Amino acid sequence: MLSHNGNSETTPAMEDTLVPGAWVRHPSRPDWGLGQVQSAVGHRVTVNFEHAGKLLINTEVVGLDVVEPDEA
Repeated sequence: MLSHNGNSETTPAMEDTLVPGAWVRHPSRPDWGLGQVQSAVGHRVTVNFEHAGKLLINTEVVGLDVVEPDEA
């Protein structure tokens, strides 16, 4: 499993939406494609991205963009 650190911060409202099954995009890595949250424990969120595979994201460092499935 890999980790990636960016420079965005997480808002409390975003943490409430980062639940297993939620669809997200990494704001500074659009090349990773659409990702689906696999698990979320505290600020550690595991996301399976289309083109980058399964990654562990620290949401204290990276603010993921939650998207609706029809926006994918």
